[in-house]
Amino acid sequence: MDISGSYTFSAPPARVWDLLMDPSAIASCIPGCETLQPEGPDRYHARLTVALAAITGTYEGTVIISDKIEHSSYRLTVEGQGRPGFVKGNAAIVLRPDGDATVVDVKGTVQTGGPIARVGQRLISGVSKMMQDRFFACLQGKLSS
Repeated sequence: MDISGSYTFSAPPARVWDLLMDPSAIASCIPGCETLQPEGPDRYHARLTVALAAITGTYEGTVIISDKIEHSSYRLTVEGQGRPGFVKGNAAIVLRPDGDATVVDVKGTVQTGGPIARVGQRLISGVSKMMQDRFFACLQGKLSS
């Protein structure tokens, strides 16, 4: 399934970049995130609890940041599994200046398997988009405070 979105931040790219690279800010904005612990440069162990329809479960996995171009773009790769199944995804994150603001474009794919995949791609797609929107709204709020 494909995921995408564009989010505007009222700050220059360098400031948005710093926020996107801050593990504590990221962890506090990921819906259901319990931990995001560094395992090495640009590699983290994550634990999240996600509710999707009648299936609620905890996932553990890795988050890897690669292909970084400072203040401009990076690739995010996520793999996790738990009792509800598995999730694998990757996304290209691109920051582009827009006057005094920065637009963050997200484009990627997500795969699911196991019981969670049985709830239907349309439902998973909707929840994924909602979680992504909440994450970026939270980050936008952190720049305002």
